[in-house]
Amino acid sequence: MYDIAIIGAGVVGTFIARELSRYKLKVILIEKNSDVASEATAANGGTIYDGYDAKPNDFRGKLTMRGNELYDSVCNDLGVRFERVGLLVVALRQEDRNKLEDMYNKGVVNVPGLKILDKDEVLVMEPCLSDEVVGALYSPTCGVVYPWELAIALVENAMDNGVKLLLNSEVTNMKKENGVFQLTLNDNIVNARYVINCAGINADKINELLASPSFKIGAKRGQFIVLDKSSGLTKRIISHCKTKGEKEVSVIPTIGGNLLVGPAMESIEDGGANQVTAERLAFIKRSVSKLSDKIPLDQIIQAFAGIKAKAYLSEGNSDFVIEESPEIRGLINVAGINSPGLTCAPAIAEYVTQIVRDIYQAAGEVLVEKVDFTLRRSRMVRFKDLDAQKKAELIKSDVRYGRVICRCETVTEGEIVDAIHRNCGATTLKGVKRRTGSGLGRCQGGFCGPKIVEILAKELGEEMDEVRYDQKNSYILKGTV
Repeated sequence: MYDIAIIGAGVVGTFIARELSRYKLKVILIEKNSDVASEATAANGGTIYDGYDAKPNDFRGKLTMRGNELYDSVCNDLGVRFERVGLLVVALRQEDRNKLEDMYNKGVVNVPGLKILDKDEVLVMEPCLSDEVVGALYSPTCGVVYPWELAIALVENAMDNGVKLLLNSEVTNMKKENGVFQLTLNDNIVNARYVINCAGINADKINELLASPSFKIGAKRGQFIVLDKSSGLTKRIISHCKTKGEKEVSVIPTIGGNLLVGPAMESIEDGGANQVTAERLAFIKRSVSKLSDKIPLDQIIQAFAGIKAKAYLSEGNSDFVIEESPEIRGLINVAGINSPGLTCAPAIAEYVTQIVRDIYQAAGEVLVEKVDFTLRRSRMVRFKDLDAQKKAELIKSDVRYGRVICRCETVTEGEIVDAIHRNCGATTLKGVKRRTGSGLGRCQGGFCGPKIVEILAKELGEEMDEVRYDQKNSYILKGTV
């Protein structure tokens, strides 16, 4: 029996798993998909906000500011790429200039270095922007990260510290008897003293396996386009000053060097409808063209959509739901973690750990920290980032690092093999992509994909026609009859 079962291995669930792995607890992380970070976390813009528009005494505002504060140390410990590129909130009309003042007055108590720039200062900082710019709010502490890279690193470190990961395991039923939760999976039973529900778009359904409805999850779809690296005009995140009506899009420089434009948000009925649409992609193009006519929209290499889970409470309000169920003791719901959920995630993990600590204390027990907790995970080699001498030394130690498989991103066979055999290792083509960056470049895996399938088959002991792109039944090759 486990002490704690966590349902859902997105960035919030993985942060909680890693935080709880600091203690002498038997923890299991359960994920219905074939890999961690497969849903909202995989289709997130990757922006780490600073809380310039947060209310300092508001719960979500406190989580935002604390989460932003934690990112440097967490990413350093886990060897995850994170960069504080800064944010410009741009005003394109004179009537929006006063809004910048209001935003500054609200945010200056939260954010160090926040300031208002005039038109000339903005264009010096980002020359590609429209000449219609009248000013901008500049916030230096906003950052960017690859959310899936972070979630994978969190799981690796949690597993280093004893957490068990269970993939391809959907929770279909749950009951509580004699103080023990019994979770029925598709082909397994898991028993645990406590359950943490981080099931994203399905969090209300998991809650209602035991409790009466106290919140409902609504789906919001955000669509993005990805521009080729050669289009990297902006160094900072660029957003429109908020206006009435439809929310405009942002330009986001990614960790890998591409530009991400979006999200075009809309409420939808079907939480699984993660396809892109022509109407929303056209809106993205119109919106970003207001910021700059120099954004090369003829260099789109990918488009994708992600689903955000928004929690609606019984009285109709929307907010994060982070609490022990008042009806089912020991069931902790962590639901509706929409924007800025990625920013808040490390702070949410701290908060949930305190809830667990309080539950243990109420039961007359104490959470005991491990003296042998491993703070850092073993770093992944990124061959293209090494200097010539280190590259030569690495190839001498393992010739597979001398074989470049993904030419667009300069990813070697050695990196791919390492990604397959680490804790929480890749088992699919997309799993390799999330861990190494292969397939993220201009050809989108057109050249490296077949070779990676071959490497996966060899390292996993499978036939090539058994290798999947991502989820169940997403086979790439058809076997011979």
